[in-house]
Amino acid sequence: MSAVPIISVANFHKAYEGVPAVEEVSFDVFSGRIIGVVGPNGAGKTTTMRSLAGIIPPTAGSLSVAGFDVESQPIPVKQRLAYVPDDPSLFPNLTVSDHLAFTAAAYKVDNADRKAAVLLKQFELDQKRDTAAKDLSRGMRQKLAICCAYLYDPVALLFDEPLTGLDPMGIRTLKRTIVERAAAGAAVLISSHLLAMVEDVCSRILMLDHGQQKFFGTVGEFRQKFGSADDDVSLEQIFFAATDQSGIRTHQEVAVSGAR
Repeated sequence: MSAVPIISVANFHKAYEGVPAVEEVSFDVFSGRIIGVVGPNGAGKTTTMRSLAGIIPPTAGSLSVAGFDVESQPIPVKQRLAYVPDDPSLFPNLTVSDHLAFTAAAYKVDNADRKAAVLLKQFELDQKRDTAAKDLSRGMRQKLAICCAYLYDPVALLFDEPLTGLDPMGIRTLKRTIVERAAAGAAVLISSHLLAMVEDVCSRILMLDHGQQKFFGTVGEFRQKFGSADDDVSLEQIFFAATDQSGIRTHQEVAVSGAR
C-alpha cells in the first residue's frame, strides 16, 4: 500500500449563507481501502462527497485526489475520480451504448468496446444497448451510471447511496465489483444508510452527525468505541447506539434494543 493517500480531506468546512453544513472533517483514504460514510439525514455525507467531486466548493480546508487539489487542479482530479450520486443525471435521449461511447471519448479509454461489453454483461445491460436512458428503469439507470464510472478505471470511486433501485443481483454485482476495484488499487468511499452494505464491504467507517466528524477508524474500533467487539451485535445496532440522543448505550442495552 502506498504511503500517500489517494483521497485526502483536511479541515474541510462547508457553510451555506454562514450556516455550517460540515465542520472540520479530516480523513485519508489509501489505495485498496473501502470507507463507509455513515450518519443520519443532514449529517453532511453528500456535501462531503460533492465537494470531493468538485461539484461544490469548500468554504475552508483542502481536498485532494491522487495528489491533485480539487479546487485548483480540477481537470486531473476529474480524470482520476468517479462520482455516482444516488440519482445519476443521464442524457435522456442517449442510448446505453451512447453513454459508454461518450464516456470513453471524454476519458480517452483504450479498448473501450471490450471494456464496455464486459461491464454491460456484468450489470445485465447487454440487452439494453440501444435503449434510451429515459426508457430505462430506475435500477437500470443506476447500473448504467456505475458502468460509466468503471469504464475509465478511476483511482478514486465515490458512491452516494449506490443501492438505490438495484435488484438483488445488481446489489451482489456492485458489492463484488467494489471489492475487486479496491483490490486492484482504487480508493473507495461509500455513503449508505444500509449498514448491512457497509458491514459487508467496508474495512473502515467515517461517521458524521450534524456536520461534525464523530469517528474515523476501522470497523473493529467503531464497535469497541460505541458498542462491543461482539460480532453478534450488528453494525446497525451499534450505529443506533452511537447516534442515540440520550448518550451511548451499553452493549447489553444495544442487544436488548435490537431484539425488540
